[in-house]
Amino acid sequence: MKGTKYNIAIFDTFKTRKDKFTGEAKRQRGIIAHLASEQSPELRTRTSIAHVIAKKHGILWQNIYSGIFRDLDEVLIPSGVVKEGGRLPLRRGPRALQLEGVPFYELTEAGLLVASSIEELGKVYRTKSLEEFIASLKPVNKEEKILFDGILLLMGIAPYFVSKIINEYIHSYSIGVVDSIIPMNVKNFKLVISDHIGVERELLDAFVNSNKDQQTLIMDFMRILT
Repeated sequence: MKGTKYNIAIFDTFKTRKDKFTGEAKRQRGIIAHLASEQSPELRTRTSIAHVIAKKHGILWQNIYSGIFRDLDEVLIPSGVVKEGGRLPLRRGPRALQLEGVPFYELTEAGLLVASSIEELGKVYRTKSLEEFIASLKPVNKEEKILFDGILLLMGIAPYFVSKIINEYIHSYSIGVVDSIIPMNVKNFKLVISDHIGVERELLDAFVNSNKDQQTLIMDFMRILT
């Protein structure tokens, strides 16, 4: 997955509205979310994806189809987030198209990781995507095993923290800071995440090194603020 040439746009916002995603970002997020949650190949073609996203935004599917086509063929497939899953036979239309069939799409291994950062997908599917991705990884050393097992553990006890670090990891790829998010290894992950979890590391170290009364005070302090 090369980030310098095919940057995905799922985090892009307007310059004057940092809280508002661009049209390209909305389309790509919609495509990824749909492919992560839809099982039927018939509903994972370009036309079907266009219908689903258009209905969600209250527009005509014809008005968004060309954008969906570009997002898939020029960004999401070249970047390694999406791949063609197969072809569906056609009974009508040009004979050449009937023989060739209509392509349907699915997420790659990296696509599952990217999907876990899409809020529109919902907590259940985001968790499922991340679990499937982590479960598919084979640690090559002790540090990688700690990384993968740690993410799986923290997903259950500190889901917001996991969401934060995964989003930072994927965002760094989307803006070209790193060229690849696959494979996920300690070196690549640390390169992106280490500067973003300084606060959490400081608090954890302070908590572990405190006595019981201090730990109780820290917990009470956090509780009244949240």
